[in-house]
Amino acid sequence: VQLQASGGGLVQAGGSLNVSCAAVGSVLAVHTMSWYRRPPGKQRGLVATIGHDGQSAIAEPVKGRFTISRDNAKNTVTLLMNALKPEDTAVYYCNSNLWRTGGTVWENVWGQGTLVTVSS
Repeated sequence: VQLQASGGGLVQAGGSLNVSCAAVGSVLAVHTMSWYRRPPGKQRGLVATIGHDGQSAIAEPVKGRFTISRDNAKNTVTLLMNALKPEDTAVYYCNSNLWRTGGTVWENVWGQGTLVTVSS
């Protein structure tokens, strides 16, 4: 069981970009799916999170610009980023609580991270 992230890249300030993440492998259930980011020289912090029922929460620095959504049938989560600013430059990490087939507990799993660079 792993989280595979895709998307990211280089974009100019004011532009838009998507990052997506898929839970793959022997996944029986997916609970919360979230995106975190680690800007250069800073600690990793929560960007957005979404529950299985679709209820979501967005961090204040990106509220109104970023949207999180998920596809429960495909076990994927997408972060749509609009009006990007240079300070949004970071490595973005997917995180989820998963129940693997044959498992006995919810597991917290991290994706490998994808770099988003916003040029001024």
